[in-house]
Amino acid sequence: MLVRVVATGLCHTDLTVPTMLPQEMLPTVVGHEGTGVVERVGSAVAGIEVGDHVVMSFRSCRACEPCKAGDVGYCEQSLLLNYLGMRADGSTTMRRADGDGTVFGSFFGQSSLARHALAYADNCVVVDKALDLTRLAPFACGFQTGAGTVLNVLDPSPEEPIVVFGAGAVGLAAIAVARGAGLETVVAVDPVAARRALAEEYGAHAVDPADETADETAGPVEERVKALTGGGAAYAIDTTALAPVVLQAQRSLRPRGLLVALGLGAAEYTIDAIDLLQSGKIVRSSIEGEADPLVTIPELIALREAGRFDVDHLVTTYPFERIADAVADAKAGTVVKPVLVWGE
Repeated sequence: MLVRVVATGLCHTDLTVPTMLPQEMLPTVVGHEGTGVVERVGSAVAGIEVGDHVVMSFRSCRACEPCKAGDVGYCEQSLLLNYLGMRADGSTTMRRADGDGTVFGSFFGQSSLARHALAYADNCVVVDKALDLTRLAPFACGFQTGAGTVLNVLDPSPEEPIVVFGAGAVGLAAIAVARGAGLETVVAVDPVAARRALAEEYGAHAVDPADETADETAGPVEERVKALTGGGAAYAIDTTALAPVVLQAQRSLRPRGLLVALGLGAAEYTIDAIDLLQSGKIVRSSIEGEADPLVTIPELIALREAGRFDVDHLVTTYPFERIADAVADAKAGTVVKPVLVWGE
């Protein structure tokens, strides 16, 4: 499908992946949180029509064993379909205006940091035309990953406490959906005061990791989390990809607690083996919060409409011409979720 892009969320992955690519795969167009309007539809596409409004998420083949089991984030063709900058047959979808050299694209089956994107039925979710596409862009990845981790991986009962390390877009989405689901105790750990304040607006307890000596209640992060959760969190989510923080998250758990590491960046993590072996704790990762975009995105939109997933205020919009400002603000932590908006 040819999609006219209306808005594109700017995700940490968009900033990280290009720095990891070999030189021969540059230049490349990233962007994987696109929303837009379908302008043309291929002959093999069913269920999506010209004029439909869509959220574009990650691709999967829908035919391998993981896909048939519903685990589309672990598709056997995921690397080829999402990261290698070309179609499955090796052809590319973009070219320079002067024709001089290859431009790689097809990032997450969309490369939506562009006015138009070529997308597919397996990664497009049709949404109500009355909905604001600028607010839905982060549902494609960031919000989906945070909320999906709570709903699909943890599935906690209301009395089980959760601690979230990193109150950015992914972390706050996890906090929002957890509180919307009625969880009684949610703790947010973040060094940025404004983000801790946002977590507190959801009813979460906020911990400043830098503040270990302020008063008699201060101390190591893991001890403060344990005090707030009655002996340790049942579940921890790390969104920071910082090795020392992941270690804090592990140590913040109660016996048999579960840590899900979501961040992309660190090549290695240090695990406290004694703590792990003596407590039955589990440390694991998750791709996109175990979400199937065709299922999870409509579910999250329904929760949003019901007032149980309040995330609109986390979005800050920028005209696409201000992409440099959006990147700078994202890196500085002055905004939670920058979304680039394309003009007509």
